[in-house]
Amino acid sequence: MSKVSFKNDYGEGAHPRILQALIDHNMDQQAGYGQDEYSLEACDLIRNRLENQDSEVYLLSAGTQTNLIAIASILRPYEACISPESGHIATHETGAIEATGHKVLTVCTEDGKLTPDLIEPVVSLHADEHRVHPKLVYISNPTELGTVYSKEELIFLYDYCRENDLLFYCDGARIGQTMVHPEIALTLADYAKYTDAFFIGGTKNGALLGEALVVNRSDWQDHMRYHLKQRGALMAKGRVLGLTFQTLFEDGLYEDLAHHAWLMASHLRRGLVALGVHFLVNSSTNQQFPILPDSCIEKLSEDFDFYVWAPVENGHSAVRLITSWATRKKAIDRFLDDVKNALPLCN
Repeated sequence: MSKVSFKNDYGEGAHPRILQALIDHNMDQQAGYGQDEYSLEACDLIRNRLENQDSEVYLLSAGTQTNLIAIASILRPYEACISPESGHIATHETGAIEATGHKVLTVCTEDGKLTPDLIEPVVSLHADEHRVHPKLVYISNPTELGTVYSKEELIFLYDYCRENDLLFYCDGARIGQTMVHPEIALTLADYAKYTDAFFIGGTKNGALLGEALVVNRSDWQDHMRYHLKQRGALMAKGRVLGLTFQTLFEDGLYEDLAHHAWLMASHLRRGLVALGVHFLVNSSTNQQFPILPDSCIEKLSEDFDFYVWAPVENGHSAVRLITSWATRKKAIDRFLDDVKNALPLCN
């Protein structure tokens, strides 16, 4: 029996409807570089959800590319961004932001979330021209630890940034999880209203590839396509991204896929809780971080793929389990059965 992967939410290819759309329109002749009818329609579909006439949408291929282009095009050469220590731009993008000349100032936070109280000391420390100038606050929602900013927290950060002449940017690689979260239920209109820019992740929510960058400030939009072209993000066959996001947003498929991933993660968490398993953080998204005995982790690794996230204590570690738009319930039940059988032998 082949291994089951809970390592990421992009291990599968793409939702069949996206692949079918690519096949159905394969021989259509279209304009290039995002000017095809599918890309224009996809951007209109998303723009209608934003309820912000000043917002503009740009389709890019990958998350790191989107973060790099958005942040580098927004900041002046001497300006820096503030990020949680666990933020993707600080830990998993190979210094992409620094490579553009912009320092990432990290803040230690146990739950992966920034607050004004955590940001303020960084701003105060960088008070003159002998240090980089903090200008942009970076968050991801949900965070790398699966925690979620509520609408109230988003507004609180946005207002703080306005009051302190800071820019506010949200990495939305898994933004769908915040849209289907029953207690949070943020909308794209909320993000358009309470950030300066954000992106809607497709790669981790059923797309073959692609992210939709939303720029909410009109003064940043005039030269954005120049930035995209210069950094290799203006795809000649932009139709691939256009058909992808057109399919995701024409009738609610985007939320349906996110909701499935959330349901599978909820089933996984309930099952682990019933077995007496504790968690590193209180995540209510498709990322879960159970703490298991190291010997149990070694046994489970024979049949399942996942990341060992961090050592805890007394021979235990936290692992990261991620469910996706395509995760099957029977795969989770198989995992829970193996945990149930392994735990008595490991404790």
